[in-house]
Formats: sequence, structure tokens, C-alpha cells
Amino acid sequence: MKRSHINTILQEGAAFIAQFGFVLPPFAFWSPQEFATQNHSLLVTRGMGWDITDYGQGRFDEMGLFLFTTRNGPLADAQRGAGMVYAEKIMISRRNQLSPMHRHILKTEDIINRGGAKLVLQLFAAAPDGSIDRNAPVSVPVDGQMRTLAAGGHLALRPGESVTLMPSVWHAFWGDGGDVLIGEVSSVNDDHADNIFEQPIGRFAQVTEDTTPLHLLVSDYGRFL
Repeated sequence: MKRSHINTILQEGAAFIAQFGFVLPPFAFWSPQEFATQNHSLLVTRGMGWDITDYGQGRFDEMGLFLFTTRNGPLADAQRGAGMVYAEKIMISRRNQLSPMHRHILKTEDIINRGGAKLVLQLFAAAPDGSIDRNAPVSVPVDGQMRTLAAGGHLALRPGESVTLMPSVWHAFWGDGGDVLIGEVSSVNDDHADNIFEQPIGRFAQVTEDTTPLHLLVSDYGRFL
């Protein structure tokens, strides 16, 4: 992805988030220069901040996701089961923009439609070896009510509705009829090691530096700081 395109997505995304009264933390708006002068060690080590991804495929409008991690505990706390064992994100899935089929190894997450259009998820259960089971039904809690779908079934969430996804649940999602503001409340998030994709794709975008960054992405920290 070109940096100029990422900068535009950041501006558009921040404006979309603001429409729903969700206020991002101050560090969201630091310039790269401000970020470098602040006490940023926790933000960097816990992967907090902006994340614009096309999964390395170069087709953001078709396959991509806008994310901002507002809080995240350390992996050490998750491993010992005590302390800050949770994380939170705000995300935007654009109309018909696919977040591709994947599951997690450790992370349990609530996916919440915070506003906009419908959010549609396609769901599969995992086979004993962790691969997709294309025959078994899949059961998930939807706002405290268990729902069972056929393998590959579609779950539509309207604004205010949410689903809990255990690590064994394969899922893909997209905005249906418009852009969707998505909340994610989860156990500790590790985007470097805890995503298993159906297809051999990357988690982060490959960035072409055609201009200076408006804000640093989580994937920029190791290069710019």
C-alpha cells in the first residue's frame, strides 16, 4: 500500500469513528515526531495504535481492515492468567470489504456492531487438527443467546448486536449495505503470532513510502522508532 493511501484512510476512518461519538485516545493523533518524543514503550511493546491492513494483497477496497488498538495487556499476563488479560479495538469494515477467513490460537473475542450498516460473519467450526470443518455446525453466543449455524453459515449483526468467538471458530466478515464501525473486546491480542489464515496471506500491509506518515502504524514502530 502507498503511504499516501494509508494517510487518506486514516483521515477518513477517524471522521467515520467520530460520527458515532467514539473518542480516540490522545496518542492516536500524535505525529511521528511527537510519538518519538513521548514515553511510548508500552504502546510499542503491546501493539497499541493504528493498523491499516490489506493482508499484503494490494487490494484494500476488496480485502482489508481498519483497526485501532486502544488497550492491550502483556503476553506475560495472558500466559499466567492474571493481571491485564484483556484488549480492546475499534475497527471499520467497509462495504463488501472482506476480512478473510481466519481463527486464533489463544484469543477469545467479542465482535460488536457499534454502528453503521450490518456486519456479516461467515463461520466454521474447527476440526480436531485445527483446520476448517466444512460439515459440522457451529454454535456461538450472540448477546447471551446460543445460536447454531450450518457450516459456513452467515451471521448478520445489526448495530448494537455482538457475537463471542472462541479460538476454535473460523470467521470472515464484511460490511453489508455500507460501512460498519466494529468494536472488539478480547483476551490479550498478539497480531504477530495468533492469527491463522485459511489462505497463505500476511497480517500486515507492505508499505511503499511515497510520502511521510500522518501517524505511525503499529507495523511502523520497529522502523521509525
